[in-house]
Amino acid sequence: MEMTSEAEAGGTTRESEPRLVDSFLLASFPWYGLDDAFAGPRWLQSTGGGDGGVEHGTVGHGDMPSYLAEAGPRDHRFAVVVTVASRPVRRSADGTGVLEATSVSSAAWLAGSGLLSCTWPPQMERQMREEWLDQQTSVAWELADDLEGPGWSALSLPVDGEAAQFHYRESEYGWVLAGTTPNQVHLGAYGRGMSAYGLAFSVIKDITAYEDRRG
Repeated sequence: MEMTSEAEAGGTTRESEPRLVDSFLLASFPWYGLDDAFAGPRWLQSTGGGDGGVEHGTVGHGDMPSYLAEAGPRDHRFAVVVTVASRPVRRSADGTGVLEATSVSSAAWLAGSGLLSCTWPPQMERQMREEWLDQQTSVAWELADDLEGPGWSALSLPVDGEAAQFHYRESEYGWVLAGTTPNQVHLGAYGRGMSAYGLAFSVIKDITAYEDRRG
């Protein structure tokens, strides 16, 4: 009779679970994070994509953003960086259509919706929170689709040691920015408690150094 170890039977280990970092390693483009001047915790958040594989992902710096329904956003300091592969309009794998291109607006949308996910208003009934989130998500998309509009200002920040131009906006919940790196990947970021004006970004040399803090 085959024996099963206690760890395997009790599910006390996560060795059989896929590693989050593995999805990051599948990407064909470089990941970005805060540069070496940031000395705090670094952690993996998520990746996403479509038929073409991994097309975007996020990594965090500082405290993991969290939310308490009864108290609202916690007093955490964090900056989350979104990397989006540059993808022109291209045909789908089956040849029947085209896949949507990615752009700076894609990075702005992902960053804006990411900030919303951890900033629901406190002391709001569940249904009203859902309606608020739907409304604000729509607003975030409209803003991302109009980066030259009055909802954004210009901000210059270092990327790989060179000045790069970003679209930037603030709200009562935090800040969002988006731009394009010199090597032509789109970069977004959102945060709270950490000033965006003092940030600098660089290619992540070793994504495995970022901590998997799921669970």
